[in-house]
Amino acid sequence: MTHRVTTLEAGLTVVTEPMSDVRSASIGFWVGTGSIDEPAAHAGASHFLEHLLFKGTEERSARSIAMAVDSVGGDMNAYTTKEYTTFYVRLLGEDADMGVQLLSDIMWSPAFRPDDFESERQVILEEILMHADEPADLVHDVLAGALFPDHPLGREVLGSAETVSAMAVGDVATFHGRHYRPGNVVVAAAGAVDHDRMCDLLSSSLEVAGAPRGGHAPERRAPTPAGGGRVDLARDTEQVHVAIGLAGPDRSDEDRHAMAVIEHVLGGGMSSRLFQSVREDRGLAYSIYSYRMGFEGAGALVVYAGTSPEQQATVVGLIEEEIERMAAVGVSEAELAAAKSHARGSTALGLEDSGARMSRIGHSQLIHGRVLSLDEIDARLTALTLDEVNASAARWLSQARVVATVGPL
Repeated sequence: MTHRVTTLEAGLTVVTEPMSDVRSASIGFWVGTGSIDEPAAHAGASHFLEHLLFKGTEERSARSIAMAVDSVGGDMNAYTTKEYTTFYVRLLGEDADMGVQLLSDIMWSPAFRPDDFESERQVILEEILMHADEPADLVHDVLAGALFPDHPLGREVLGSAETVSAMAVGDVATFHGRHYRPGNVVVAAAGAVDHDRMCDLLSSSLEVAGAPRGGHAPERRAPTPAGGGRVDLARDTEQVHVAIGLAGPDRSDEDRHAMAVIEHVLGGGMSSRLFQSVREDRGLAYSIYSYRMGFEGAGALVVYAGTSPEQQATVVGLIEEEIERMAAVGVSEAELAAAKSHARGSTALGLEDSGARMSRIGHSQLIHGRVLSLDEIDARLTALTLDEVNASAARWLSQARVVATVGPL
């Protein structure tokens, strides 16, 4: 498994990983800007822009873009996160040139037609309403707002109905011009792809589009850690949706490796302590799990559970007791070994198609500035000791907890 990285004269970084045994090619444009980089008045601009780029260029309509991909059996999509936005296409290797050109066109030459802007505004407002109707998703946004108060990390990626309604086409176009620069973009490709051909096509597309050269990743400020607390959002639902969060290591902290083990043992799978205790032993929840968030300068560990209003206090108590026990006692040798084995297996199984490979190298190059080899990741995991993991558990799990709920009060 080898990859190549080239930075073009315009500042665009290209990373590829050929796969000799596949016929597909997955190509993604990774923009180093997300909702964290938006001014409060324009919250949701990154997500709005994600939608608008698919509306086309002066030469391409939204319909012609969809037909071009559908006609070769491909798949094209995009998503926005707190720190980056990704546009990707997956198709046969023989159609890779077309995929590169299509993504390049929408990336560097969007039309920003007023009619398209207004129709997409309505689509996004409907998406915001749909999101509000999903309490199991909404509770994570409520928690983020409490974990990162008065900071863009605490805002919803979608923005709000107020900010999306107030945004003008010029606001989004200006945001595009400031952030969608070659120096703030990584193009990743995996599968039946040729590195040199990719570089030539991308260089040519930048010249044809007259795209501005240079650009850089946006500057960000780290949030002030929350001091604990609780926030409840009333909803007429059958279940109470609970999310409990604590500050965790940021995306560059060496403790992130130990926290991966801690999270897996706590609530990362069917054998985890919380799944066994809350669901299997007591039957108090159907869904209970944990996950980690790692950002620039901030991170968090989160536990989610959906339970009946009558059992809410019991479930929250069991989760908090397990967090406190792990902070005090740590994990066992057997749990550490199982977590390491799980990490190796899930990493290997997650890289069996070109889309997964493209995502790995694109994310790694954008976030870390280089692609971390699997050997390097495995070596760090292998070297992780029980003392390191338990020291991290004592450090992070003793942080002040924030509890968010959505449901009947």
